Amino acid sequence: MCDKCSENLHQPRAPSRRSMMLLAASALGAAAFGGAAVAKETKPPPKPQNVLSPDAALKRLMEGNSRYVSGVSRRHDFTHEREALVGGQNPYAAVLSCADSRIAPEYAFDSGRGDLFVCRVAGNFAGDETIASMEYTVAVLGTPLILVLGHDNCGAVDATIKSLKDDKPLPGHIPSLVSAIAPAVKTAAQQSGNALDNAIRQNVIDNVAKLKSAAPILNAAVEQGKLKVVGGIYRLSTGAVELLAQG
Repeated sequence: MCDKCSENLHQPRAPSRRSMMLLAASALGAAAFGGAAVAKETKPPPKPQNVLSPDAALKRLMEGNSRYVSGVSRRHDFTHEREALVGGQNPYAAVLSCADSRIAPEYAFDSGRGDLFVCRVAGNFAGDETIASMEYTVAVLGTPLILVLGHDNCGAVDATIKSLKDDKPLPGHIPSLVSAIAPAVKTAAQQSGNALDNAIRQNVIDNVAKLKSAAPILNAAVEQGKLKVVGGIYRLSTGAVELLAQG
C-alpha cells in the first residue's frame, strides 16, 4: 500500500450532508418529545389544577358545561392566567370542534386560558394535521382527554349529504370537506330516522374511533390509560353538550 493510501485510510471522513441532516432531525424530534417530557417532570406545571386523570378531566369539562347552560359561568382572572402561562401550558382537555361561529368550546365549558387545546374545522373531522396536533397535546403537554364535538344543524354535514345525493361537486376546496365527511353520511344513510341528525352523530363516532386508533402515539396513550377519547353533540338551542355512549 502506498503512503498516500495509508494516510487516507487512517484519516477520519467528514460526515456527509445527508447524515448531518438526519442527525439534526433526530435531535429535533428528541427535543420536541423526549426533552419536553423531561422538562415536564422537573418543572412544576403552569396550572397545577390541570393535572388530572382522564375521568376527572371529563367530569370537570362537563361541570363547566353545566355552569354555562345555567348561566352561572365563573369570572376568570385572565391577567394572572396570562402570567402563569408565559412559560408553558398544560391543558386538561383537548377539543376537536366544528368551525361554526355558534360553537365556542372555551365558553361552552366555562374554561380559562390554558385549559383547553382546541382544533376547529368545518365538520369536526380528524385530518392529518388535526391528528398531529392531538398527538402534540397528548405526548408533549400531557393532556388526558380528547372530546370530538359535533353539533346539531351542522352545515358541513348537510352540504355533504346534498352533494352526494345530487352527485354535484361543490366549488373551491369545499370538496375536501365532503370527502372527509362522506363515509359517515354513507353509513348513516342505512339508519332509520332523521338523515342529518344520524350523519352528525355518525361523524362524531367515526372520528372518535379514528383518534383512538391513531398509531403510534394516541392509541398507545389510550391503551395505557393515560388518555380518554369521547364524543359529544352540542345543542344550539340550550348550549348543552350531550355525551355519546362510549363503545
